[in-house]
Amino acid sequence: MIVMFMGEYHQKIDDKSRLTIPAKLRNELGNNFIVTRGLDGCLFIYKKETWEKIVNNYQTLPNVKEARNFMRFFLSGATTIDCDKQGRINISQPLINHANLNKDTVIIGVGDRLEVWDSAKWENLLSENEENFSEMADNLFSQNLN
Repeated sequence: MIVMFMGEYHQKIDDKSRLTIPAKLRNELGNNFIVTRGLDGCLFIYKKETWEKIVNNYQTLPNVKEARNFMRFFLSGATTIDCDKQGRINISQPLINHANLNKDTVIIGVGDRLEVWDSAKWENLLSENEENFSEMADNLFSQNLN
């Protein structure tokens, strides 16, 4: 079964760097999953099965500097995570620093992954792009409509 993550969930990081994953999302993620540096200043969370497919695809990349640097960035930040009994995960300091996470966060579903954003950064991203969403949709999907 293909999992399609979607939605927006506002959560807080506690003083021990723990973030609660909403129950609905935990049910879809399974017992353990992968958290890594994401693109655009967020964290990515993948189901273990999805992560394995991604890594297998990356291993087919050519051995060129750009691919090596991307692999270093993406894989060095990755860690397998288990939720505690309250549904919390412990986020490492390097990952918190990468996404500039403060107390208020937003977890969003983006198809095959979740993204964790600092709340203020997420709101800025939305407001900066709000006027362009219609144009983005036209550019990305118009050729698929016919």
